[in-house]
Amino acid sequence: MTAATANGVDTGRLKAALDAEAHRIVYDQYLPDTADGLGEELRCISEVDRAHLIMLTERGIVDAGRAAALLRAVEELRGQDFAPVRATPMPRGVYLAYEGHLIGKLGDETGGILHTGRSRNDLNATTTRLRTRGPYLALLDAVDRLAGVLLAKAEEYRDVVMPAYTHGQPAVPISYGHYLAGVAGAVLRAYEALLDAGRQLDVNPLGAGAIGGTSVPIDPRRTAELLGFSSAAPNSVDAVASRDFVLDLLSASAVLGVSLARAGRDLSTWTSEEFGLLRVGDTLVGSSSMMPQKRNPFLLEHIQGRSTASLGAFVGAASAMTTGGYTNAIAVGTEAVRHLWPGLSSTTDAVTLLSLVVAGTEPERERMTDRAVDGFTSATYLAERLVLDGTPFRAAHHLVGETVLGALESGRSLVDAAHFAAVDDGGLAPTGSSRHAPTAAAPAPRPTGSAP
Repeated sequence: MTAATANGVDTGRLKAALDAEAHRIVYDQYLPDTADGLGEELRCISEVDRAHLIMLTERGIVDAGRAAALLRAVEELRGQDFAPVRATPMPRGVYLAYEGHLIGKLGDETGGILHTGRSRNDLNATTTRLRTRGPYLALLDAVDRLAGVLLAKAEEYRDVVMPAYTHGQPAVPISYGHYLAGVAGAVLRAYEALLDAGRQLDVNPLGAGAIGGTSVPIDPRRTAELLGFSSAAPNSVDAVASRDFVLDLLSASAVLGVSLARAGRDLSTWTSEEFGLLRVGDTLVGSSSMMPQKRNPFLLEHIQGRSTASLGAFVGAASAMTTGGYTNAIAVGTEAVRHLWPGLSSTTDAVTLLSLVVAGTEPERERMTDRAVDGFTSATYLAERLVLDGTPFRAAHHLVGETVLGALESGRSLVDAAHFAAVDDGGLAPTGSSRHAPTAAAPAPRPTGSAP
């Protein structure tokens, strides 16, 4: 046994390893969970603390020396990955354990000023937005790459003729590039929806306090600037009560996921041996543990599975939110929000996998053309040519339908059957017509303004 075989690279049929990015997405789920939700929350809290302390100092609300001591202690904790806080009991939650550690280290007169003009309610609303930035931007980047791959391949395969399918049957001739451009249209609309949903992430809730603001003369616009927000929340109730951005992001992701799943189903069908329209590269397929002949395009199944995660997350988040009044509520700020990051992550995985598959899949050109011909996909075009020669459409539809039936019974192509009917029977050509028929393999003219 060779080393390559021992490592699962050479299966006999397949000579290349699975694409590294695909491997990470598909198989890392079986590794121990490396997600550090507590660490992420503490890092976001500390980011807010730095901005809040700078603002309080600039406003003359706290002493600069005490603020500096607090900032040094916060930076020390960040350098330790918050190990002292992680080791602290948290009977009243993460923030109070974190603040308690700082008070214990610096004393109440210094550590106790950290929460001036602030509540856990507006703090949590702020850290949720900060924590969402990374997954949100990762999803945007992945969608942008997918759109680019789809459009590049649409241009590359703009002249590869294939049947468009309706109800699972060959319908009319299009190009494979035209199909990919169609999918790109849905992906670009989803990108716009995600951009719109993400605008709420750019609003700073800090300053809303528990729900009614604070009498301390803080400056929310300054903390917004320091934390990278473009504006401060205009209403304190809405700032702590609402997590609409969670629903908006999951909704946009779910709509995108529907398009991903539908494209995945098409590609899965067309890569089957029975269709044989597409061939996925060796680095994007898997083998069977038992059957040596198999080339399984299994990534498409992962796309279909993960693309629906945001839909489930949306239902979970929306269901949790409906149980809370329009105020700060654990059901909204904690239970609903926890569905967001797994939903975004799974959608990002599905988008990335589809990018890899589209980029690494080639059309079987002759097979596609043969299926367009054998499926009589130029029949509609033939009927339309008769219409242009003066035949009413319904009559032309009937005549071409009979011609297709004759072609099937005689084993002729549609071109030959149409020529036979026109020359010998006069059935397809009205008086004064030019008695011409299109070539069967030629795609119908593109509609004005259509994509390739």
